[in-house]
Amino acid sequence: MPNPVRRFLVAALAALATAMAGSLAAQRQAGLTPDQAAQRWRAERELQEVAEVERKVMMPMRDGVRLATDVYRPRNGGAKVPTIFVRTPYNFNHWDVQNGVPRDMTQVLAAVKRGYAYVIQNERGHFFSEGHYDILGAPTTDGYDALDWIAKQPWSNGRVGTTGCSSTAEYQMAIAAMGHPAYAAMNVQGFGAGVGRVAPYFEQGNWYRGGAVQMLFIAWLHGEQNQLRPMFPRDMPREDLVAASRYFDLAPRIAQVDWSQALWHLPVQDILKNVDGQRGIFSDPMPVPTGGRMIQRAPNDPAWYKGGLFHDNDTINVPGLWFMSWYDVSVGPNLALYNHVRKTARPEIAEQQWAIIAPVAHCAYTRATEDTVVGERSMGDARFDYQEVIYGFFDRYLKGEKGGRLESLPKVTYFTMGSNRWQESPTWPPEGAAPMTFYLASGGKANSLHGDGVLAARPPEADTPDAFTYDPMNPVTSYGGNVCCMGTAVAAGSFDQRKMEARHDILVYTSEPFEQGIELSGPIEPTLYVSSDAKDTDFTVKVLDVYPDGRAYNLDESIQRMRYREGYDAPVWMQPGKVYKVALQPLTTSNYFAPGHRLRIEVSSSNFPRFDRNLNTGGNNYDESRGVVAHNVVHHSKQYPSQVTVTVVRRK
Repeated sequence: MPNPVRRFLVAALAALATAMAGSLAAQRQAGLTPDQAAQRWRAERELQEVAEVERKVMMPMRDGVRLATDVYRPRNGGAKVPTIFVRTPYNFNHWDVQNGVPRDMTQVLAAVKRGYAYVIQNERGHFFSEGHYDILGAPTTDGYDALDWIAKQPWSNGRVGTTGCSSTAEYQMAIAAMGHPAYAAMNVQGFGAGVGRVAPYFEQGNWYRGGAVQMLFIAWLHGEQNQLRPMFPRDMPREDLVAASRYFDLAPRIAQVDWSQALWHLPVQDILKNVDGQRGIFSDPMPVPTGGRMIQRAPNDPAWYKGGLFHDNDTINVPGLWFMSWYDVSVGPNLALYNHVRKTARPEIAEQQWAIIAPVAHCAYTRATEDTVVGERSMGDARFDYQEVIYGFFDRYLKGEKGGRLESLPKVTYFTMGSNRWQESPTWPPEGAAPMTFYLASGGKANSLHGDGVLAARPPEADTPDAFTYDPMNPVTSYGGNVCCMGTAVAAGSFDQRKMEARHDILVYTSEPFEQGIELSGPIEPTLYVSSDAKDTDFTVKVLDVYPDGRAYNLDESIQRMRYREGYDAPVWMQPGKVYKVALQPLTTSNYFAPGHRLRIEVSSSNFPRFDRNLNTGGNNYDESRGVVAHNVVHHSKQYPSQVTVTVVRRK
């Protein structure tokens, strides 16, 4: 586009937007209170006073694609400073187009006032960044190139740290494994989708659990796989891009979807198409490193290894501050990765890892209050001084300063639910933790809360199996749990499960009341002996804390798709009536069972839409519209010792 034409276009669009501003002011302000709008203006004005501000810097990658980047650095007379780097698929446009005010700049302002450059960048294929979007910021070379660019700037001291939650965290591990010399510290928060394979977990970035698809990504990708978007000319000057961003943030305006209904659609591969979603990596071939078609990939598809996932054949040698939460989708893999880094990093780096595990939902750390409620269960006072810990961490590794909150921080700080208190340990599981095994038993009628299922100290002599019918057209529906990003479909957290336990297709096994309090902190490992008349089916497990008044609060859940019971390289089908041993991927929690409380295990074959429904056919599942009913059986005896092994911490 010729330069005069371009400038005319920008000016015309600006004039049009200005003319419309008055009539739309009331609408645009509707999402903010006057005090909130005023606070944003104050932060922006102060930021302009204390920082050198460069917005819409188009940072070049090695293949020529440019990524939109904002740079904020202290006005300090030219002294070199360390950098906090944030890389995200989400909208960080400095102007809140919808409300007609600056975006909240308090986080940026805090970093600059503490002496840091703050650099925030959109992944390729999002908003003002060029290229096609692939999940987890692929190619990972983009992150490496960004570190390189930052370290070479005349204002940089050559040390870069990263921070962010969820998709703003999940690229960090794969980049850290690439070993850029400028990468000095990583603060990863709610980072489950960055974990590909860390034994015993094989989730490929929260896509699977036990080989079943975690449906959260379907709802999440509906808003993120925005391959169809307007772009400005490549030769447009930065100042013009900044001006245009006052009127256009390039955020798609997507119609709201009731995911509690939408996720029922079959076949699964057409769910986004059915809600008029864009084409993209979920089910379509795309010109990206992994090729798209995510829903069609098996757990060990080579495409998973072309993206931005961290697998346990990689090594991280970067100091780490790890945030996790008990009601997040991936706390088990998160803790496994933390332990993996402490085991495989160089000895001095292994000692520079800290974990904080909170009793909150996904990325809700700073929203904890004096009475934190997650779902229906109160966690008491779950507040924690996250910001002081974060800046103490960055001060040490980016500035070389010691002292502050990090000096007294244990390697693992975890919140124990039930007793509702923060605890400390040099390891995870905590020091002194030991296994305790409970065996499933019944008279053959463990169906529902009103059945005869128990958790016993030893397996029963004879096998009196519990049978139930699993109809994929009438699955057990998800009620709370360790979830994220599912809109109206599933609420995260702990809920009283008794109304669910009225179903006949849920087997319920409950211990005797604990005479003394008992703390479960660490892995929970279910092993079941099962049979079915289906070629393939699923088995689910949920762990609960049962109160003396009967309330039954969920702690964690897992699932195993039987075709993958022997591993994820190739499916292995079931034979009708044959008994199979299946070890589910571990669950994990920290929960105190007070005297009078009981431990409960639920077993079923569905937890939908937390996980996709197994249609029981042995087919692809993602492209099928009809299922078959499975008649499933859980066996328990000395020959078939179905059990759950928990991790107990005994306090003096």
